[in-house]
Amino acid sequence: MTLETERLVLRAFAPGDVDVVYDACQDEDIQFYTPVPVPFRRQDAEKRVYEDWPEGWATDKDYTLGAFRKDGGAFVGSYCLTRLSLGVFELGYWAAEKQRGRGYSAEAARALCDWGWAALDVHRIEWWAMVGNTGSRAIAEKLGFTVEGTLRHRVIANDGRPHDWWVGGLLRP
Repeated sequence: MTLETERLVLRAFAPGDVDVVYDACQDEDIQFYTPVPVPFRRQDAEKRVYEDWPEGWATDKDYTLGAFRKDGGAFVGSYCLTRLSLGVFELGYWAAEKQRGRGYSAEAARALCDWGWAALDVHRIEWWAMVGNTGSRAIAEKLGFTVEGTLRHRVIANDGRPHDWWVGGLLRP
């Protein structure tokens, strides 16, 4: 499946994308704010590209797409909708460091949410982010998510300590 926006192409990851996933996940912010292994090794990128992400599509549980710029093909980031329960999905995303601050993540995430409303039996999309991940929160709010609360010590992060998380929701338009 492929989605297009004004500036981006969103598509399933392919074997040739292992290097860009590996390179992007060397970023300290991705390693701190997202649940990736630390250190993030090439075999971790291979497992995601070859196994995890295709399995998500095959089982209708996790729809992960890579976003690439139309003006040259640069990798922007990873965007996914993950089934949590009947009619409820979680929106997840991370962007390559050099692509942040240009509006690409909001553009890609909006396209994925729009696809979810149209193609999946979705009535609610949730967003979760570790407190302090203000970039993620800004994107969610730009998309219209309502920040519904803070969950105290929700997850132990890669630093080995529990952290608070924000949770938000977006209802079917």
